[in-house]
Amino acid sequence: MKEFIDYILQFGTLNQHQLDLIASKTTVLELQKDEYFSEAGKIAQQVGFVLEGITRVCYYNNKGEEITKYFIDENNLVVDMESFDNDICSNAYVQAITDCKLLVFSKKDWKELLETIIGWDAIVHRIISKALRQKVERRSPLVSEDATTRYLMFLKIYPNVINRIPLSYVASYLGITQSSLSRIRKTIR
Repeated sequence: MKEFIDYILQFGTLNQHQLDLIASKTTVLELQKDEYFSEAGKIAQQVGFVLEGITRVCYYNNKGEEITKYFIDENNLVVDMESFDNDICSNAYVQAITDCKLLVFSKKDWKELLETIIGWDAIVHRIISKALRQKVERRSPLVSEDATTRYLMFLKIYPNVINRIPLSYVASYLGITQSSLSRIRKTIR
């Protein structure tokens, strides 16, 4: 819980009573490797905070190929915000790619916090804004660079991820084949 409190306090000030209320609304969820936190075709029902492990957001393209959009590691929120906020079916999966431990808020409890704690909505807005900026910063350079440069950027963006996840997911994220990724890794060692 301390990790989550430290995380949210980066985005605003809350008193001990408010922090206690937030803590009272969490439950711990343990996901085994390959389990889903949320699934395409369903409405996201919870917000999570990754205490341990790595998740990924992925989808299937029109050819049926699995595409990894991004990774979420420790001390970050995990939620399909569009689905969660708008009660619409998600078009992506959030999957544990290592065993994971998350703090989780149900939709009901999250909304209650938004209605009860003055300033919580501003904190959430700042968290979401930062996450969106990170997403753009992480994806934008990947579009125009060659595969080796994309891989080197991946290592900078996700320094704690590379040795903990299957290379097939890294290749998918980079938009290259796994054999191309193996060749790149051999040339930069």
